[in-house]
Amino acid sequence: MTKKGSEQADERPQWDNKAQFLLTCVGFAVGLGNIWRFPYILQKNGGGAFLIPYFIMLFVEGIPLLYLELAGGQLLRAGSIGVWRKISPYIGGIGICSMFVSFLIGVYYNTIIAWCLWYIFNSFQEPLPWKNCPPNSNLTAYVTECAKSSPSQYFWYRDTLNITPAIDISGGIQVHLLACLIMAWVIVYLCISKGIASSGKVVYFTATFPYFVLVIFLGRGLSLEGAGTGVNYLFSADFSQLSNPSIWLSAATQIFFSLSLAFGGMIAFSSYNPRDNNCERDTLIVAFINSGTSILASVVVFSVLGFKATVEWKECVNDNIETILDSREMPEGSINVDSYDVYVGNNDVSDLNLTSCVVEDFLDTSASGAGLAFIVIADAIVNMPGSQFWSILWFMMLFCLGIDSMFGTMEGLITPLYDIGISKKLKQIYMISIVISISFLISLTFVQGSGNYWLDIFDTYAGSLPLLVIAFFELIAVGWVFKYRKFEKAVDEMIGEQKNWFRIGLRYYWWAMIPVISPIVLVAVFIGYLYEKFSSENTYSAWIADEGANVPKEYPPGAVAVSAIIAISCTIWIPVVAAVKFVQNRYFNNEPEIGNTAMTRYNPNSTGGVDNAVFDGKEGDTEANKA
Repeated sequence: MTKKGSEQADERPQWDNKAQFLLTCVGFAVGLGNIWRFPYILQKNGGGAFLIPYFIMLFVEGIPLLYLELAGGQLLRAGSIGVWRKISPYIGGIGICSMFVSFLIGVYYNTIIAWCLWYIFNSFQEPLPWKNCPPNSNLTAYVTECAKSSPSQYFWYRDTLNITPAIDISGGIQVHLLACLIMAWVIVYLCISKGIASSGKVVYFTATFPYFVLVIFLGRGLSLEGAGTGVNYLFSADFSQLSNPSIWLSAATQIFFSLSLAFGGMIAFSSYNPRDNNCERDTLIVAFINSGTSILASVVVFSVLGFKATVEWKECVNDNIETILDSREMPEGSINVDSYDVYVGNNDVSDLNLTSCVVEDFLDTSASGAGLAFIVIADAIVNMPGSQFWSILWFMMLFCLGIDSMFGTMEGLITPLYDIGISKKLKQIYMISIVISISFLISLTFVQGSGNYWLDIFDTYAGSLPLLVIAFFELIAVGWVFKYRKFEKAVDEMIGEQKNWFRIGLRYYWWAMIPVISPIVLVAVFIGYLYEKFSSENTYSAWIADEGANVPKEYPPGAVAVSAIIAISCTIWIPVVAAVKFVQNRYFNNEPEIGNTAMTRYNPNSTGGVDNAVFDGKEGDTEANKA
């Protein structure tokens, strides 16, 4: 960690160099969703046509919000709580909400890293343990659950999760997952124990290794039989779907969540930047790398899925050929895969009830989320030569993507704790130890037999709607509470005003988006998201072993109550803080109203970015300047 000039030991740390900052931001933005969610959404929403609403939403929603967070953190030199309380004490609840979101997401996200570790350890076996079904106790047949599903599904649901048939059946803690979870939390602790001094060095590997793997998988995937079919299927454009509002909603939510906005992590990272850092350029770099990675990952995933679909198609055709040969008493080899279509086209085989074998049908069965990463791709890797090597690479990549996301998530929690003064009472290593310990204890929920169901609840109600609410109030805070023109002037004084055409164009772009267009779009997205959630049944997919399949079940009252508590705890602080501050100022302290806040006294020459600004609007030094 470096210091500027004669800065004292207790002043805010800074990144060693620009590369550390950019790699950390890219690592935080580029996460598992780029790999296991974007390809599925692209394929299901018009293929190549989906890129039109996707990039429109990137410019209308994603880039403006990312710029606002990077500029705000760098300008005010604080985490999420500090930034919004400096702008106005009335909106300090925004930062508290971000901190709660980061905490709740962090406690379950590390479970995914534990899953990756479990698969990495099992990838050293020959053959891979999800290649074949295990025999039953009598050694006369395969285990029924596996025979009715598939080896990869059996390994995921039974050997990995040991999942229960319902969310209200605990199933107990799974020891093998507990061991992996402990290891995951220890790794996170070691990486963040010294703040950006340690995590900033780790990202040199964790942020670059996934791209190394993607490039290798790209070359290998495109060389596989059927890869072209998969890629063509992915990007074949169905422009008629552009008239469907759900396509635009999918594009907006994908952009928003994939850039890791409203967590507070981006604000925290940028608060460690030099005062004159060009945050506008950083915004564009991070945003376009994130989107480019999503497209690259889509090509990689569907080249592998095209190969998997081709293998399944051949197996289907060979099964049909055996049926034809047996029923027609034809000699072995008289029909093969290449001549199958010709034979079926020239002969009546309607009496044989042959299975329909269409490559596109097999591609249509692709999944998203953990199902894609741990079942579909894992199943495809089994059929690749050198499957152990490719399996290790794939799950190491997922591990690195998850670790990078955890850095940002934990930073979105820890930096605000420093900014509210806890750093004066606890040493950094003690505070991080306490945060990690509490997070670990809560995360034990997700290594039960029912843990995967609870993880879905936390992901749905902490990592979706609250983020939209937080982002909307961030835009309102900068665009209307503080006034965007004032914010723009402060940023110009910070990074230097330039008169080139690109910077002038950016100025008008920010001015149109942040105060006006982006908030309107977010409201529309929020309403659409609410409608989509509440118009659908309140069910979850429960794995039933006897059927070897997922079956929809209604959430029990306890799970519904937990969902409500999660959503409320991540949003309630915005109105609560505003109300408390209003009562406090009106009836007790007679403090200044909105508009006469710390940000109105912005001074670009001060170390912290403000003159004598404190979170509560009073005179004095800020904890952010002391941290």
